Amino acid sequence: MINQVTVFLENSEGRLAALTQSMAEAGVNMKALSIADTAEYGVVRIICSDPEAAVAALGAADYRAMITPVSAVVVSDVAGGLAKLMAIFDEADVDVQYGYCFSSAAGATAVMKISAADSVAVAEKIAAAGMKVLTQSDL
Repeated sequence: MINQVTVFLENSEGRLAALTQSMAEAGVNMKALSIADTAEYGVVRIICSDPEAAVAALGAADYRAMITPVSAVVVSDVAGGLAKLMAIFDEADVDVQYGYCFSSAAGATAVMKISAADSVAVAEKIAAAGMKVLTQSDL
């Protein structure tokens, strides 16, 4: 399990730039970023080096931010790597709420970040299937 920072962001010019500047000034390194939007606001999901410092810095800058525990699973960065993980979820009847993947350009693996109704149980099922579930210290 890792901690994700979730931020509710007004859809207006410059807000994302200001958010990333707040993170930079706090010395927080972002490892992954996902943005989903609606007409009025966006939901920014961030995997970073120090979620607590990120939430504190963003709160001080008047952003609504919170920490959400999620599963982060190492998958092979090849065709079918993600399919193997999704087959485990399908077999275990896990309902994925949302997810996103990140990888390094030179790496042989990628990391799939998944949110499910019971992230702890999901992480246990993934580990039991022989896949690596990351912890915050792995980042």
